[in-house]
Amino acid sequence: MHVAELWRYPVKSLRGERLDSVDVRLDGLEGDRLVHARESSGRVVTARYRPGLLGLNGTLGPDGEPLIDGRPWTSATSLAKVRAVTAPDVELIRFQGVDRGQRYDVLPLTVLTDGMSQAVAVDHRRFRPNILIGGVEELAETRWPGSYLKIGEVLIGIRKRRSRCVMTTFDPDTLEQDPSVLRRVVSSFAGSVALDCWVEVPGRIAVGDRVEVVSRVGA
Repeated sequence: MHVAELWRYPVKSLRGERLDSVDVRLDGLEGDRLVHARESSGRVVTARYRPGLLGLNGTLGPDGEPLIDGRPWTSATSLAKVRAVTAPDVELIRFQGVDRGQRYDVLPLTVLTDGMSQAVAVDHRRFRPNILIGGVEELAETRWPGSYLKIGEVLIGIRKRRSRCVMTTFDPDTLEQDPSVLRRVVSSFAGSVALDCWVEVPGRIAVGDRVEVVSRVGA
């Protein structure tokens, strides 16, 4: 098994960027989900109910600050683009330490295998993984919760399978909605695709790195 793809999403719910290598920190991939859209009520805006966000590109600039469609996230242009697909009162805000639960929804890393992606038979980007693992038999990931992934010196803990939502029904390129995707995930895969994970030992990983499933820390 190996690291097939790496993805980060500098702005929550926007399209992500594909990487060749990245530092894995205790709070997730470097540069992941640094900024979010927030309503005046304080609610974090996501593509679950504002799917137009998926049509904007979130990347990380050379200064380590997020960009939206190539412009600084702090720019008036970026704010206008986000408001156009959400609401007029929305602001762009950096996540702070107290926002960690909303920053990642569940845990800092989402890991998906090519076997599960092939079993569901849709574009794996619909599941917004941070790490896509290649060379995995069809449903092997369903047996991994409670284990760890060892990638070089990096150790990633696997807590549980990830429950999926309406975001998976939107095509990552066209934004066309296909409700049958979520119905299939629910009926055939118990509503869960990919894995909710945390970082036990940080470090740097790269596409092509070998991946091992181990039963415990130090194994």
